[in-house]
Amino acid sequence: MKKIKLYNSAHLIVSAIRILEHQDNVSPSVENVCGMLFFSIEHGNFICNKLKEMGIVDIVDGAFGNKLYIRDFSRIETIPAEEEDTSIKDELEKYADSRKELQGRIESIKAKQDNKKKDLFAELDRQLKSKLDKKE
Repeated sequence: MKKIKLYNSAHLIVSAIRILEHQDNVSPSVENVCGMLFFSIEHGNFICNKLKEMGIVDIVDGAFGNKLYIRDFSRIETIPAEEEDTSIKDELEKYADSRKELQGRIESIKAKQDNKKKDLFAELDRQLKSKLDKKE
């Protein structure tokens, strides 16, 4: 599946709002815009909420659902056109590294515990031997 950048999605959403306003003479809902752009509702809501945070669109919740309004389309140009592309492979490598680090810490804690046990048993053994030597 091709990853759509936020910059491109913002242009698509604003354009769809304008077209649907022109066709229906009312402000469109997120569902209408998603239907026009073949976005999933979840993806559309995510993008629209991002655009709302940036002041590009307004989402007004009313008795008949939510409606989208364009606030300041020129702010789209503040979105970087080329986003940093973090792949799943990079994320998996970071996770694997963190797991290795955690495993290393667990191993060192186990080693310390083993040394403490050995020292404790050695001390107990020494005390027992000294008590047995006193009895003889």
